[in-house]
Amino acid sequence: MTGLIVKALSGFYYVDCGGDIIQCKPRGKFRYEKVSPLVGDRVDITPTEPGKGRLDTIHPRKNQFQRPAVANMDQMILIASQAIPVTDPFLIDRVAAIAELKDCEPIVVINKCDLNPAEELFQRYQATGIRTMRVSAETGEGLEELAACLHGKISVFTGNSGVGKSSLLNALDEQFQIETGEISKKLGRGRHTTRHVELFRLEGDAIIADTPGFSAFDNEKGGEPLDKDTLDRSFREFRPYLGQCRFIGCAHIKEKGCAVLAAVKAGDIPKSRHRSYVRLYELAKENKPWEK
Repeated sequence: MTGLIVKALSGFYYVDCGGDIIQCKPRGKFRYEKVSPLVGDRVDITPTEPGKGRLDTIHPRKNQFQRPAVANMDQMILIASQAIPVTDPFLIDRVAAIAELKDCEPIVVINKCDLNPAEELFQRYQATGIRTMRVSAETGEGLEELAACLHGKISVFTGNSGVGKSSLLNALDEQFQIETGEISKKLGRGRHTTRHVELFRLEGDAIIADTPGFSAFDNEKGGEPLDKDTLDRSFREFRPYLGQCRFIGCAHIKEKGCAVLAAVKAGDIPKSRHRSYVRLYELAKENKPWEK
């Protein structure tokens, strides 16, 4: 039987085989090959008893992520907020860069727009060419647009804790009833209410993943590694200028004759986005090739 891993919990993998959820243990070969099945994997399984089975084979992946631990994602839905808790734009830039390099479309969704319309943040990402929308889980504003962009896609929802990922999922489909947490007034952030990665099916042939808040990204030295040699391609507003610099291998930091820096100076690339690029480039330089 072939199916989709929709949940991984306590060493078991829950595989959706045409609507039937089969609890599977992986074959021992995965441990020896140092391969871990991931939520989002297409897999072959062998039933062993009613409702249980053995996970035999993992199909080739389109992409995979370390944090959150998912595979074969079409879209990364980056939930942000300018109400409490306020999302640092660098956090969005970092996760968007990771998505771009893994052939996963980033989409910025600004929640709690009923409390703060986040005009500056909205305009910033509109200008990059990244699809950006404003929504409110509380009032329902923008939910129709969000639901439409999820149609026919496998999407992962992520964002710093407290921005309302679970609230948005509940608003999109009330059957979820995912636990939500109150915002800590002292820290300005939410409690982690999502403790594992799980795929959910929405009406309209949409599959979405709710994940724990990506607090690992709050630590600049944690999270998914980036490659400094390919980082410039993950900033889509840089792409028209790549290959036009005076020197081959230009880092676009302070080099003479850099087409990207000229575009920044001319206002064609936002300075804030270039600052994020420089910050990410410096972090990527610390990655050791043998540690990837």
